[in-house]
Amino acid sequence: MAECGRKALSLLEAARTRYESLQISDDVFGESGDDSSDNPFYSTSDDSNSDNNTPESCGAERRTGDGGCSHPGPPGSLSNVQAEEEGWSDAVRDITIPSYKDTCGPLQKMAVTASVVDFFQLFVPDNVIQNMVTQTNMYAKKYQERFGSDDGWHNVTVPEMKAFLGFVISTSVHRCESVLSIWSSGFFANKSIAPKMSQARFEKILKYFHIVAFRSSHGSQGLYKIQPFLDSLQQSFSATFQPSQTQVLHEPLIDEDPVFITTCTERELRKRKKRKFSLWVRQCSSTGFICQVYVHLKEGPGPDGLDTLKNKPQLHSLVAKQLCQSLSGHNAIIFTGPSITSLHLFQEFEKQEIYCCGLLSSRKSDCTGLPQSMLANPDTPQCRGQSRTKMKGNMSLICWYNKGNFRFLTNAFSPSKKGVIIKRKRGEIPCPLAVEAFAAHLSYICKYDDKYSKYFIFHKPNKTWQQVFWLTISMAINNAYILYKMSDAYQVKRYSRAQFGERLVKELLDLDDCSPSL
Repeated sequence: MAECGRKALSLLEAARTRYESLQISDDVFGESGDDSSDNPFYSTSDDSNSDNNTPESCGAERRTGDGGCSHPGPPGSLSNVQAEEEGWSDAVRDITIPSYKDTCGPLQKMAVTASVVDFFQLFVPDNVIQNMVTQTNMYAKKYQERFGSDDGWHNVTVPEMKAFLGFVISTSVHRCESVLSIWSSGFFANKSIAPKMSQARFEKILKYFHIVAFRSSHGSQGLYKIQPFLDSLQQSFSATFQPSQTQVLHEPLIDEDPVFITTCTERELRKRKKRKFSLWVRQCSSTGFICQVYVHLKEGPGPDGLDTLKNKPQLHSLVAKQLCQSLSGHNAIIFTGPSITSLHLFQEFEKQEIYCCGLLSSRKSDCTGLPQSMLANPDTPQCRGQSRTKMKGNMSLICWYNKGNFRFLTNAFSPSKKGVIIKRKRGEIPCPLAVEAFAAHLSYICKYDDKYSKYFIFHKPNKTWQQVFWLTISMAINNAYILYKMSDAYQVKRYSRAQFGERLVKELLDLDDCSPSL
């Protein structure tokens, strides 16, 4: 028993060493596990492979000489003859990626005495809050001119707007049915902050709250009411932090809290409309810092609407290009999921000195230009850890078996270099280095998402622009906490993520006692 325990510890220590060599730091939230079982890629069930196909699924088809199915394969994929003509070969060679041109870390040094709100205002500064005040007052005036005066309204001030933000942000720390529950006498009441503003006053500000009060003659897109804020937020993300060489493009976890869903009545669930937008991010896989946000409307006019792009790979390729605009010439390495991974996109990125590693799916990915023999499951039984590779230039297409076939497209790692997937129960599973790197970095992002989902703002407005606003505010707070943990201020007072959020609320409300109670 003791020997098994020592073996498990040695495996975990080996995993930590290898992950550190892949530039993956400890979880900034301090809650990472030692195993990567939460990453769907690590699943060892038969349904976990990248295509959800088993060799038997091609059993009725006639096989080719190299083990691939003779049916046409995914649209745009190449037959064996076409693949050879296009330059795909079984010959494997080493490739070298130029060194990263930037240094990862904060770009602004914060004082050791910096408060929590100082970190928050790196992303939501006073001038942004002042604009919220101005636009809210303008909207309230115009609204009352059209629909009649509101005797209970008077212009909002900057301190009131900060308090308003604080009340809504408090729902990320103290979960409640509604932000209005703060003033209730029930279980979700928060008597420590409720006296700072009356419920009636909060409801008035909530009614008229705006980032952009009126549509300009130049902007008719669906996000015009929040676009200036998104632009400001993006500039502040870029100005405050330099990400590591390895970054991930993905959709963060922003769905409803499962605990809330299980306690909702059917009527409440019907009232909650389905999201009308998708939100993608580019995220540093060493720290979890969100470097860029891209919002895509599922409905609406103009080139940014999903109705203009019926082909999902085409849409996701557009999203990836938007998220990586600022990376050109920096030698960054981008990890992508099946919906983004494509040969054409990766080749285009390589010309911009952006290198990629992506999981490939014959159902979800754009397989144009890829050999069919690598996309079909082999006829002969595979051993766990077995892999095969084809190369074209610097691009490698890898098929790796782990109780299911996983396919990867990469120009960021040499296919000849070996790695291992370390599992506590099964020990080491051999794999190409690209597979290990993908698994490690995606596992880190999965852990970040698990942590982030606990601290999203619980206020759920019906209007799309307000949903986007509060989601991006949640991301800004998470980024602020990452910078706080990397600053000297963290060495003075080591707040947890929950304590950080609670203190932020109290500082925004300008409460005298700003010490967190957690």
